[in-house]
Amino acid sequence: MAEAERIIGTPDTPEAAGTEPEQGGPARPRGKRRIVVLFAVAAFAYALDLISKMIVVAKLEHHAPIQLIGDWLKLEAIRNAGAAFGFGEAFTVIFTVIAAAVIVVIARLARKLYSLPWAIALGLLLGGALGNLTDRIFRSPGVFEGAVVDFISPKGFAVFNLADSAIVCGGILIVLLSFKGLDPDGSVHKD
Repeated sequence: MAEAERIIGTPDTPEAAGTEPEQGGPARPRGKRRIVVLFAVAAFAYALDLISKMIVVAKLEHHAPIQLIGDWLKLEAIRNAGAAFGFGEAFTVIFTVIAAAVIVVIARLARKLYSLPWAIALGLLLGGALGNLTDRIFRSPGVFEGAVVDFISPKGFAVFNLADSAIVCGGILIVLLSFKGLDPDGSVHKD
């Protein structure tokens, strides 16, 4: 009986009450898991990226760029087999493996996700990684070697897409959350 209580917890244990003790401090409520938020943000980011790329390929590819803000910002369809700024075009398969690994890591981390800001950040990363991975798998020249469709072209900067934007925004948010000491499980630490 004692073993069963240890595993499932009793009403007066932190595990049963939905709390987890902090080191040297009182138990704190964990709240709800944020898996739904993670996957909703990821699905939204992925859908925006996928739809925008379909429109770009259908309407903009093999056409003159569209000037949005003078010479400062234009829409210009290009295919990028490499990473940002076109680096590493010979390593498309490696970028595909990295994107797949990021997706697996985020999916595993989702089990311990109780922080809303972390759910949003990881959802952006997941949606962006899925968007670019879809291009790498399904676009020419072939499976796992496909070129990503990029189309947002600021003056003097790399051409990118909405998946890249989601990845960058998610990454920046993760850095900010880490500096604030907020962990994915919702706990706050001070280092």
